[in-house]
Amino acid sequence: MNSLADHQRDFMAMLLDDAQPTPSGWGQRHRSGLAVYRNNYRTTLIEALRSTFERTERLVGEAAFRRAAIHHVILNPPAGWTLDTVADGFDQTCSQLFANNPEVGVLAWLEWAMNMAFVSRDTAALAAEDFVRHCTAAGDGDWTGMKLDFLPLLSFGPIDCDLVHLWSSLAQPGDQPAIRALPAPHHVLVWREGERPVFALQSETEARAVKALSDGGSWGAICHELAAQIGEDTAAAEAGRMLGAWIALGLVEKIAIG
Repeated sequence: MNSLADHQRDFMAMLLDDAQPTPSGWGQRHRSGLAVYRNNYRTTLIEALRSTFERTERLVGEAAFRRAAIHHVILNPPAGWTLDTVADGFDQTCSQLFANNPEVGVLAWLEWAMNMAFVSRDTAALAAEDFVRHCTAAGDGDWTGMKLDFLPLLSFGPIDCDLVHLWSSLAQPGDQPAIRALPAPHHVLVWREGERPVFALQSETEARAVKALSDGGSWGAICHELAAQIGEDTAAAEAGRMLGAWIALGLVEKIAIG
């Protein structure tokens, strides 16, 4: 006799795949009921994707988005206990299905990153006065070993289109997307500002510095890398500018000097 787990596994397989055979004892009534259940299940997942990727849907259109959503939920059924997990990896699905329009995958990634930033743990960014206090207490030799902790779930990724204009152009249903190429490769940085997820574009140089520090790198190593890239004469000023900008934007949770 099959266990309850076996029945559940078989039912889930039928739910996800129309081609899966039904049990031998099932009649048309059972198959019709399964079709209704399958449709309700997929509709719920698709609506969850629509609510998370509103701008992506506006960019590609409702019909194309629905096809992409169906493709995603069939191949990537949620593995968690909440509907949140259905959106995981949808940006990769969009990148594959809309390979000729790379801005679609990038925009989907941005919407998912902003969703994740919104649900990140509560914390307080390092205040400017606290940063000044740390700086005042630190000796000149302490700066090379300085480490930074950025806000939780701070995300960044490479882009080649102007996401600021694209995002604002899709604010309302029916708006025409403004797809513009950037003059040079950039990265987009996503974080939570209070209760609101936000993003900004950064140069490749600054994005590399954020990643290196996020991975546990030291301030001294960042300055050394900058000097190799742009020269020692301007590296110190650029490093100071970046650090000041991160503090002003509220990206840094805490620092350790020394």
